[in-house]
Amino acid sequence: MLGRRTILLVALYLSAHPLAAQTRVAVKPSNDVAPTANTQGSQDYVCPMDADVRSDKPGFCSRCGMKLVLGIPDEMEYPLDLTLSPRVFHAGEKVRMTFRISDPKTAKLVDKYEIVHEKFFHMFIVRDDLKYFLHDHPVPQPDGTFLFDMVFPKPGLYRVVGDFYPTGGTPQLIARTVIVPGSKGLESPLIDHADLEPELGVSHCQNMDVELTMDPPQPIAGFKTLLFFHIKPVEGFEKYIGAWAHMLAASDDLIDLIHDHPYIADGGPQLQFNIIFPRARTYRLWVQFQRKGVVNTSEFTIPVSALK
Repeated sequence: MLGRRTILLVALYLSAHPLAAQTRVAVKPSNDVAPTANTQGSQDYVCPMDADVRSDKPGFCSRCGMKLVLGIPDEMEYPLDLTLSPRVFHAGEKVRMTFRISDPKTAKLVDKYEIVHEKFFHMFIVRDDLKYFLHDHPVPQPDGTFLFDMVFPKPGLYRVVGDFYPTGGTPQLIARTVIVPGSKGLESPLIDHADLEPELGVSHCQNMDVELTMDPPQPIAGFKTLLFFHIKPVEGFEKYIGAWAHMLAASDDLIDLIHDHPYIADGGPQLQFNIIFPRARTYRLWVQFQRKGVVNTSEFTIPVSALK
């Protein structure tokens, strides 16, 4: 079964760009079993985010905390429309982003959503050189749209990723592309992929250090990799918007985008993520933790090899 993280990459301003027609599916391992999941009985109740967590009675997911649903609807893409106002703008200028999500069956604007990790809509923005990252939350409006005021810091290509869960549907992760022009004389050429060097070991954040180790030490595309994050100091470590950590992984060509949360975490100094990197590329990871009210964003760059 495909996991909840389906990425549909459609260019918003430049449909002729090579990335525009690409579609990638980030697959969450279907053979993972949550440590505390009830795997006995009819298993009719399923977590909409972690479909391998099941129960024979109502309750909440032992991994992500979401309410279990009786069965789970078939995976279905909800069209996401992103408009910017003003339509003509440059890097460094404020622009209003409006997100509209349509019901794929009725084409009507969706106006009811489920809360996922304390928010109706999680938004990530990354630049094509993978040196810019933002995780924020557009504001819901009475008509079902979401608004966010944004200042793109530099010209270039940006991926805007929406993570939301329409009521009656399935959790969605959909990306749109925005081309941000520079002022005259300050144009920035578009790039096919970011030039990244491996960055492993320890990431020094605002008020904590995060160390990454992996099993296997060299990830292989298409196979499960265990990511272990060791935080220090652990005193004052607390959940950030409903989870012990939030991770966005992006391939160097921005084709693969994966939003995930810990597979194992209990507030202690080690957290485990299970991930399958889809292709042999270099991936940039942003992993966010909160300590004493401060959000720390750690960054790692992981080369992924092909099976030999």
